[in-house]
Amino acid sequence: MIDRPEGKLALGIPKGSLQDSTLDLFERAGYNIHISSRSYFPTIDDDRITVIMFRAQEMSRYVEDGVLDVGLTGYDWVRENGSDVVEVAELIYAKQKLRPVRWVLAVPNESPVRTVEDLRGGIIATELVNVTRQYFAEKGVDVKIEFSWGATEVKARLIDGIVDVTETGSSLRANDLRIVDTLMTSSTRLIANHAAMAIDWKRRLIENIALLLQGAIDARQKVGLKMNVPRQKLDAVTEILPAEKSPTISSLHDPDWVALEVIVEEKIERELVPRLKRAGATGIITYPLNKVIP
Repeated sequence: MIDRPEGKLALGIPKGSLQDSTLDLFERAGYNIHISSRSYFPTIDDDRITVIMFRAQEMSRYVEDGVLDVGLTGYDWVRENGSDVVEVAELIYAKQKLRPVRWVLAVPNESPVRTVEDLRGGIIATELVNVTRQYFAEKGVDVKIEFSWGATEVKARLIDGIVDVTETGSSLRANDLRIVDTLMTSSTRLIANHAAMAIDWKRRLIENIALLLQGAIDARQKVGLKMNVPRQKLDAVTEILPAEKSPTISSLHDPDWVALEVIVEEKIERELVPRLKRAGATGIITYPLNKVIP
């Protein structure tokens, strides 16, 4: 067992492909985590928490066993390990985009395989062995499942097919592979140990972390807008804003002007700002957000 101080929440951070995006997410949420060279015990600026790093593939096992109170890992690895844990929150982020990842069955483009049944009697390489075995069993297709230690795409031309994870599909395309089927969609989950969730202060702290992390994720896709608007043009400006958004409107020293502030989706900002300017808004300021708490 890991020797950790009593009275602290043991938090597991995934080491590997999710590491950088997870640290960035915690920073946006208000937690500064520092990792020294080759250390598996980062420091955090919250004396109630101790941080330990594990690979995402094994995180759920250590949470279930109570080595960790709470940790972040993919839903795919919770399923792969069959772990009995509390799912506190779904946090949709990955190493590149704010989107779930997919585990797909893929073959080379030149392969004659068109359906799952075409792989009967074949060999499949994957890191997600248990989920893949269950998938083929449910399909009634008998195959041999081999564990892959990485670089799974390379093996697609040495055996009959692979089951691999993809976020954007770029690696599959680069290796000239074709998707036959999707086994599952997975996103990052904040998971907790059952016993830890039964302790009031730990549960509250875990729920606080979940709230702040989700707020940081929501903020990534939004920006704040500030502007000054003549009162006589206020209706024209507010009509341009998304219907579901209710702006904050404040009076200025000049009674003929107001200040307007609103949060909008980042993807519409570049279309919205020129329209607001033409409608009469001035002094338009856009700014990034760290957290958006509903």
